[in-house]
Amino acid sequence: MSAASARAVALVTGSSRGIGLAVAEALAKEGFAIAVNGPADDAELAAAVARIAALGVPVAAAPFDVGAIGAHEAALDAVEEKLGPLTTLVNNAGVGVLKRGDMLEVSEESWDRCISINAKALFFLSQAFARRLLARARAPLFHSIVNVTSSNAVAVAEQRSEYCASKAAASMVSKALAVRLGRENIAVYDVQPGLIATEMTAPVIEAYRDRAAQGLTLFPRVGEPAEVGTLIASLANGRLPYTTGLSIPADAGMLVPRF
Repeated sequence: MSAASARAVALVTGSSRGIGLAVAEALAKEGFAIAVNGPADDAELAAAVARIAALGVPVAAAPFDVGAIGAHEAALDAVEEKLGPLTTLVNNAGVGVLKRGDMLEVSEESWDRCISINAKALFFLSQAFARRLLARARAPLFHSIVNVTSSNAVAVAEQRSEYCASKAAASMVSKALAVRLGRENIAVYDVQPGLIATEMTAPVIEAYRDRAAQGLTLFPRVGEPAEVGTLIASLANGRLPYTTGLSIPADAGMLVPRF
């Protein structure tokens, strides 16, 4: 494939369901080849791969645990062997707390789990991706890292303090990456979803719907994964030109200061 006809290739972590799958779909609809990631080579991952393949773009399963730092290079090698040089990394994989409750009762296990997946894995996978891009000549395509953090990178959810800390760390990693990679013409963004209807939020989504209707969000409803997907596809396509290092709330104005 010539540089002129090169195709953008995206790895979307945690894309076997939820926001990640919606992001993969949005990118596929814009012609990206997609590496669909989940922690295991299971039926859920296979179904997600089939769903993306139905959109008519090259697709590959990328089963690996993002928390296993030593597996990153081999995973990226496998993706590029199947799809070609990566242009785009969407760090979407994340975990919630083991148990909601008083931060004075948070376990070390829950803290370590949130930090390991939501911040540490994001940092080191981004590092491996960036090193790869800098080590080779790149096709004249837009190259970017998009990190999916949370409105809790900014606003405290008292019963999920370790989650908030991990997402705040991921948000700062995004800024640091933007500073380092700007001179290499690689854009970095931090997308902060608010109340989004996903499998992770299913246990509390009705409470979220009630709070949204009562005015917690400026649009009185919860968001859908496809809406976050559309936003991230716009970023990954360079449709916000001359920008990097942005933290973009996808929260229907939930965090707009108000009296």
